[in-house]
Amino acid sequence: MSRARRTRLSTVLRRVRVKWLRATDPILGPFRARWRRSLMVRTMTTTGLVTGLIVLIAGLFILGSVADDLYSSRKEQALSDSARATLAAQRQIDASDATDRGGLSALAASVRRTVQDTSSSQMVYMRRQAGQGSYPDAPPPSYTSEMLPEAVTSELANAVQSGEEAQLWQPVTFTAEDGTLSSGIIVASSLTFPSGAGVYDLYIGYDLADTQDTLAFVQRTLLITAAAMMAFIGVLVWIMSRIVFRPIRAAAATSRRLAAGESDARMPLQNDEHFDVLSEGFNEMAETLQMRIQELDQLSEMQQRFVSDVSHELRTPLTTVRLASQVLQSNAEGLEAGQQRAVEVLNAQIDRFESLLEDLLEISRYDAGRVTLETEPTNLVKLATEVVDSLQPLSPGIIEVRALGGYGRVDVDARRIRRIVSNLVGNAIEHGEGREIVVTIDSNASAVSLAVRDWGIGMRADDLDHVFDRFWRADPSRKRTLGGTGLGLAIAQEDAAVHGGIIEAWSKPGQGTNFRLTLPRGDATSFMSPLPLVPDDVEAEGDPQATGGWLRRPLRRIRKEGRR
Repeated sequence: MSRARRTRLSTVLRRVRVKWLRATDPILGPFRARWRRSLMVRTMTTTGLVTGLIVLIAGLFILGSVADDLYSSRKEQALSDSARATLAAQRQIDASDATDRGGLSALAASVRRTVQDTSSSQMVYMRRQAGQGSYPDAPPPSYTSEMLPEAVTSELANAVQSGEEAQLWQPVTFTAEDGTLSSGIIVASSLTFPSGAGVYDLYIGYDLADTQDTLAFVQRTLLITAAAMMAFIGVLVWIMSRIVFRPIRAAAATSRRLAAGESDARMPLQNDEHFDVLSEGFNEMAETLQMRIQELDQLSEMQQRFVSDVSHELRTPLTTVRLASQVLQSNAEGLEAGQQRAVEVLNAQIDRFESLLEDLLEISRYDAGRVTLETEPTNLVKLATEVVDSLQPLSPGIIEVRALGGYGRVDVDARRIRRIVSNLVGNAIEHGEGREIVVTIDSNASAVSLAVRDWGIGMRADDLDHVFDRFWRADPSRKRTLGGTGLGLAIAQEDAAVHGGIIEAWSKPGQGTNFRLTLPRGDATSFMSPLPLVPDDVEAEGDPQATGGWLRRPLRRIRKEGRR
């Protein structure tokens, strides 16, 4: 077979397989999915199929053996019975001195009754063999059942006439008057009548209906036994599978508990040397993980406490420095130009230091889980416009607000959302290369979204993975023009998450950056962003979020305080 023909054949077979899978998917689809996921289902199904095949082969073998034995026994019985009846009939004929028509006819009737009396069958058929000379006084053909003459075939008659064997038999099918069919055997032999009547063929029919009934009973018994055996084996396999897979289920349940945060979950012993080794190893691993997690928790708590304590402790000296700076600034008119510049730099750095302390305190609150939301109905379009108006003087380019939707009020912490928008717009001013910045707002039934787009230097894909990390900068040598602290995007991400929302970023070198904030309406656990993450002026290149994919609410433990 050529390569092209094999390729076409494999393509056709693949298409047939795909069509068959699609056609049977509504029925077999759940089973196929369960087959792929469950080792227990595969084990039970394979065991059941193999057991069923063995039972089927054994049943067919037993049924065939029983049928052969029954048929052979019945055949031998029929041959013996027919030989005995034929011998008795021939003796009766030999003892008779009938010579005329009436005597011969009476002899033929008597012979037929003798055959019926000495055999177990009542179906008897006698007729004069063909090919003999005419004899007027010869008895006519006679039979006791109409089924028998119809069942005698020409092959059997010719074999009897040849005289090669004294007794012949042939399997036949009897047809009753009501049309029912039954299997049977015809045993043929010959009788020699006196006074020139010639040789007569004797056919004795044996109906095997009782043998068929016996075979049907055996078949039903085997079927019921096989069904009961399959059910018993199925239950046994299910029980054994449950026992064998119990340690695996215990390990899976324990791992799920560990993944859910139950650090004290342990795998019980299974009273088996191999599985007990698994349990001990699993429990030792869990102990080690628990110890490491406790150590990390302690270190994290110490780090959070350190940041919080240092931030609070620095407030007092910072306040003192702030007061001294204000005194110097109030007397700046009497200072020299260089000293005045130093006072301005000192004030700017004190402002930046205060901002850094505020961000550190805020991030420590998030780390400690002590965040309280003060929600109020807020118009996101109005809030974004106010932020843009306050930051427009700091931007060399135009900042445009495009409100496609989002005019309805949503319950959010306005202070935190304002901080998110300020951070995103400030980041766009920082890296937008003085070009236009577009702030887009839109909403749908499940969420409200805000996107900040700039056409600045952009970022590589590797940089996007770290854009929300604390104190991370894509270009460390790049100077901050707005005096950021390096925590703005990290805090913005936490502010979004505490509302159940999410901030995402798209960027490409030379094409700019797009940040998208999506906030869910109500308590929805999943929502669709109304704005695309990939801007409309850029090809999506197969990005699944180009038109806004389904998002899930991040988990945060917070306290909410409504405010009207």
